[in-house]
Amino acid sequence: MSKSNLVSIRIITADIRRLVQFFEHATGTTAKWATDDFAEIKSESFTLAIGSTRTLAFFGEGVAQPGDNKSIIIEFLVENVDDDYERIKDLTSDIVQEPTTMPWGNRSLLFRDPDGNLINFFTPVSDEAKKKFL
Repeated sequence: MSKSNLVSIRIITADIRRLVQFFEHATGTTAKWATDDFAEIKSESFTLAIGSTRTLAFFGEGVAQPGDNKSIIIEFLVENVDDDYERIKDLTSDIVQEPTTMPWGNRSLLFRDPDGNLINFFTPVSDEAKKKFL
């Protein structure tokens, strides 16, 4: 079996400018645009790719449905989730869960992006969780 590494997740959207702007504000990172239909938000360990519905023509008709995801949570490790909450609550009215300490030791903030994708900003707070991530 060959080695594989997850390097990015791509969100397909009908309104790429709106979604890229949302993630730029949420993450504090400027997107790099490859074309008018494709941009990337890069971190040290991961890339969030955002493509317009027009990019689906390269993969085949009906392969993805924008704004229809209810099974994936996109997670970001942040320095202080409570501080980020103060910024995020002004960015979206769709806060699913205010900062809460989870049984596995992360303090998590759940919210939805403009397309309805579930986003988790979390900060490890227990000793065990800190060992895992920090």
